[in-house]
Amino acid sequence: MVTQETSKLSASQIRGFWAAWGGWTLDGMDSFIYALVLTPAMSELLPKSGIAPTAANTGYYGSIMFALFLVGWGLSFIWGPIADRFGRVRTLMLTILCYSLFTFLGGVAANIWQLAVFRLLAGIGIGGEWTLGGTLLAEQWPESKRIQGGAWMHSGYYVGTLLAGLLNYVVGAHWGWRAMFLVGGTPALLVAFIRWGVTEPERWQMGRKLSAPRAFLILFSEPFRRRTILNGLFVLTSMIGLWAGSVYVPSAVKQLAANAGRAADAAYLASNATVLLSVGTILGCLLTPFLLDNMGRRGALGFFFALMAIFIALGFGYSFYRAHDALPWFMTCLFLLGVGGASFCVYTIWLPEQYPTECRASAFAFATAFGRFIAAGVTFLVGAGVSYFGTLGKPVALTAIAFVFGLILLPLGQETKGQALPD
Repeated sequence: MVTQETSKLSASQIRGFWAAWGGWTLDGMDSFIYALVLTPAMSELLPKSGIAPTAANTGYYGSIMFALFLVGWGLSFIWGPIADRFGRVRTLMLTILCYSLFTFLGGVAANIWQLAVFRLLAGIGIGGEWTLGGTLLAEQWPESKRIQGGAWMHSGYYVGTLLAGLLNYVVGAHWGWRAMFLVGGTPALLVAFIRWGVTEPERWQMGRKLSAPRAFLILFSEPFRRRTILNGLFVLTSMIGLWAGSVYVPSAVKQLAANAGRAADAAYLASNATVLLSVGTILGCLLTPFLLDNMGRRGALGFFFALMAIFIALGFGYSFYRAHDALPWFMTCLFLLGVGGASFCVYTIWLPEQYPTECRASAFAFATAFGRFIAAGVTFLVGAGVSYFGTLGKPVALTAIAFVFGLILLPLGQETKGQALPD
């Protein structure tokens, strides 16, 4: 059994945290940049692709871009078995290089089809970073601090979305959407920090090294099959809420601003909305250790599922259609929607607890990637619904139904409260 220091973090553990947190922060920034620049990017690229830049076409082709990004994230499951075989740190560096390069290339796309390819490939890198950062931290930090460290690490993604909002206000508003993608290539610099100071976890170094295919296939053996499938369904529930719901927030805010006669302030308000959403989720992440200790893993996830169901429905199904003061009502729902988005923080802590070291990264990767193919289809359906109904609110509000199904499935999940990370 691997022994761990329980009173003081070592230099390697501290550097490992900052590597995971920094990678996940810049990951969040890169993944949310597209949501912020969707309208101006489509306005420029659709005509260059021979397509009229109408509101319906912007919604339709924008949803295709989101769907392809999710397909890329779904393909990111390949990083898990690679990390189980060759190490967490080396694979983490590859994921960061991947999403940095293809986000950067988005800034030079000549048409929507080139941008689609770059978003697909960026998604492969972005999806892998969560797997590797979460696994690295879980294995490297002492048991007494692991849950708190996981919550802090996961807050980085939403600090990244906050950075994306600030960049949109400072960079996007002055230099345009291409500059946003070019800035999105900067996470590659983090690789130097990782390469020079972060070592592989002792657990992985001492553990059995399975071949990549074997590390993946063991997830469907008798001891793990049921929890592997359920974990994939839980993460799918959260993904539908994030990508078919909150990703449409900037567009929704811009439309509400126009309806309120504040079209000139639309970009500013969209950035503020992103900040509000991010702050809510950061607070949700900081609340997560308390919920895990007092409600267990399933109870904490159920709390966040309930928040998402209620405030996606209220925000997009009710506040969005108010005749007066729709914008402040929507912003209020948006903050609470952000808190509910911390459901992803639960997975950062809960998923590693359910599997041994030899297949932990594979399990994390599968659970967080499998459902993205389905979520891509749902995102496409939402975009088609926007085009068909001529409104953004109702199709997005319907995604709240996913969280009801998630709540029904939760009692079947593997409760790991009070259990140490298995070797």
